[in-house]
Amino acid sequence: MTRIFLDATTLIALGTIGELEQLTSFTGELVVLPTVQNEITTEPAQTNLSRFIDQDAVETTDPAVQDRVQQAKEVLGEEEQNGDVSLIAAVLAYTADDLPVGVVSDDRRVRTTVRGLGATVTGTVGVVVRAVEEGLDREEAYNLIRQIDSHGLHMTGDLREKAYSLIDDAAESTS
Repeated sequence: MTRIFLDATTLIALGTIGELEQLTSFTGELVVLPTVQNEITTEPAQTNLSRFIDQDAVETTDPAVQDRVQQAKEVLGEEEQNGDVSLIAAVLAYTADDLPVGVVSDDRRVRTTVRGLGATVTGTVGVVVRAVEEGLDREEAYNLIRQIDSHGLHMTGDLREKAYSLIDDAAESTS
């Protein structure tokens, strides 16, 4: 089963509006590493994340990560282990063993690095599109995009239009 590592950017965006359950649309095991969870310091995202972890049996550890932390620090040019380092360490560990791994992040550096290392990557908009593919109503998805946009993940006009287009495509393919 694919392990899907969640980044703070998406957890904050969805946690701020109380929509973390949209992440359960993915097929795979969701993981929020401790260094990522520690980066969620704003409310209500922090409380909503704690509830989500408890209620949806989200994993919070992965022993494979520690074996690759030093390598991940070198890849990112970081001196300390932070959430980004932990995510890259997870990807390094899983791709080295040829195991499927995904990352959900809106951070450009993380997304580029993860993709280059051979993992699947998506972001907050991808979470909403996936939820539509799994049955979320198109209008509800549009509303989620508007809420996300107005509560922190400020989208450019192009990104918002792209999100609506991807939602439309997903809704049409499921009808």
